[in-house]
Amino acid sequence: MEEIAPGLHQLDTLLGGMERLTAGFLVEGPQPALVETGAQTSAGTVIQALAGAGVGPRDLRWVVVTHIHLDHAGGVGDVAQAFPEATVVVHEKGARHLADPARLISSAARVYGPLLDDLYGRMVPVDADRVLAAGDGMTLDIGGGRRLRLVDSPGHAQHHQAVLDEQSGTLLVGDAVGVRLPEAGALRPATPPPDFDLEQAVTSLHRFHSLRPSRLVLTHYGPVADPEAALLEAEETLHRWVETAERVLHDAPGSGVEDLAAALAEADGAPPGAEPDAVRSRLEVLNGVRSNAAGILRYLERRAATGPAG
Repeated sequence: MEEIAPGLHQLDTLLGGMERLTAGFLVEGPQPALVETGAQTSAGTVIQALAGAGVGPRDLRWVVVTHIHLDHAGGVGDVAQAFPEATVVVHEKGARHLADPARLISSAARVYGPLLDDLYGRMVPVDADRVLAAGDGMTLDIGGGRRLRLVDSPGHAQHHQAVLDEQSGTLLVGDAVGVRLPEAGALRPATPPPDFDLEQAVTSLHRFHSLRPSRLVLTHYGPVADPEAALLEAEETLHRWVETAERVLHDAPGSGVEDLAAALAEADGAPPGAEPDAVRSRLEVLNGVRSNAAGILRYLERRAATGPAG
């Protein structure tokens, strides 16, 4: 584990055996919390890391996930079994899927195919009486004067919440700001279907800015050097991507996901050699351009039919 703020440690979940791709976070205190479990295939790594940090089976009080996508919450059932005193905290719009993940897994199987079992695994259900459906502004008592505040942050997903460690001023933003691997250059927003919404995503970024965090930490992967600059970069890139997609659809009505993906890749491609092939391949597994294009296309189709979300 790596201490990224006083009493706040980042652990590598080793998604798919790959280092520095997906993080989890241990918040120390009399009632410690784990934020992000990682995928079900990573659960053993996470449980072992917590044990290595001295967190016993009866010690963990809170398990918090920023949203229910499998790379963030897939291991929640395994972790809950390993730490039977912990309450599982999830956005109120995602709570039912933790108690009964069948629909979530079925949807993921259609999207990922064989990659579901190879990379992510299948979420184990959590007893419903251990799931706390969180609303915006809810706080969790870690003890010793430390509290975690949950911040509703849709845009990437309707069931997304960021986690503010009020003591250190650290904001754990899940996927709401995007993805930047340590070896990569630019920050890449995550705009997957079915929930991506530009207006909501930008509103969430503005809300993060208003919180004035001393640190801003991505689940993929780690603290950013300058929180304000990262928020601005994320907003600018989101607008650029959507404008690129709008131009494609204007010039060639009926264009599909592959057309948008090609345009996004061309518009946002890193200069040759700027990112090693291994880094680019990891980004594609985690946050592929085709998935982002599909999310933007669905957003534009929904907006055309109903108007932008408030």
